[in-house]
Amino acid sequence: MTSAAVRIPYANLAAQHATLRDELLAAVGRVLDHGKFILGPEVGEFERRFAAVCGVDHAVAVGNGTDALVLALRVLNIGAGDEVITVPNSFVASAAAIALLGARPVFVDVADDLNIDVGRIDAAITPRTRAILPVHLTGRPAQMGPLMEIARRRTLRVVEDCAQAVCAEYDGQRVGSFGDVGCFSLHPLKTLNACGDGGVLTTGDQAIAARLRELRNIGLKTRDECVVWSCNSRLDTLQAALLLVKLGHLDEWTERRRANAAVYQRLLADVRQIRLPADGAGERAVYHTFVIQAERRDDLPAFLATHGIGTSIHYPLPIHLQAAARDLGYGVGSFPIAEAQARCMLSLPVYPELTDDDLARVAASIREFYARPSA
Repeated sequence: MTSAAVRIPYANLAAQHATLRDELLAAVGRVLDHGKFILGPEVGEFERRFAAVCGVDHAVAVGNGTDALVLALRVLNIGAGDEVITVPNSFVASAAAIALLGARPVFVDVADDLNIDVGRIDAAITPRTRAILPVHLTGRPAQMGPLMEIARRRTLRVVEDCAQAVCAEYDGQRVGSFGDVGCFSLHPLKTLNACGDGGVLTTGDQAIAARLRELRNIGLKTRDECVVWSCNSRLDTLQAALLLVKLGHLDEWTERRRANAAVYQRLLADVRQIRLPADGAGERAVYHTFVIQAERRDDLPAFLATHGIGTSIHYPLPIHLQAAARDLGYGVGSFPIAEAQARCMLSLPVYPELTDDDLARVAASIREFYARPSA
């Protein structure tokens, strides 16, 4: 057995920040010097640069990714009595945002790529359906071409949950630029990460962008004019300053994640007990998570831990089986593909700071696990 003394954590923010420390502290210093802590100049600059990354005209920075989802639905006037089609295998915020506005999440099972099965959407549409909310899970783009065709044909709005997928592409187009609004999280564990919470919305519609700026700022049109009741969800200037530093490294980090994924795909290709993620035709995934589907999943992470390797599970209990979803009327067996995937998914470390030796050690440990006889 390999010694567990050298650890490979599932995530390693300290390693990321070690190389950026001077730049980050200088950015903080500039904000402290000018003192514009709320909607300061760094927020506007971050919005401009993030919009360019996503290939859209407008970006609106907010307090967190959940608020981004809520405000996106709200700006499209989705509320009580409406239905929004989404998936049951995302982080709970995807469905919570719908429910918080009084609308009903309507789940559709997923395909082999862990994303919404576009072929099941039409059957889920009712006269109350107002929008589709696809989730680009693990940093792999959903099938946005056929999904947008359904939305056009059925006159439905589209809100993209891009929380895990900044820079991911479908047919050469960046996620967050297909639907009416794209929603991103800047949580510390995301591929573009704040040092705390943060979120951002993208849109090609100037009127939607203007309304979102009001909605994120207590409904204020000007300092003294409130045009709508709303919440306070402004990205802090300090976070924007830190994000501007990190934005300069995003392309490099994304390519490194993709390279790390390719190493896993090569080293584990012949391990028949696991199913590996990979880009589909026309896709450019960013591997926010590298999720394998593994036999004896519940034993594998414990074995890897004895080798000093951290893992995670995203997500062990689908949303429709959470206590909060009981009144939606779903149960075990409602979405068999998502449920089956939840029983075998395991996320491996894939962050940019991993070395080739780290990746080889993870792969070798997985191979060792499956070479041993099962209990």
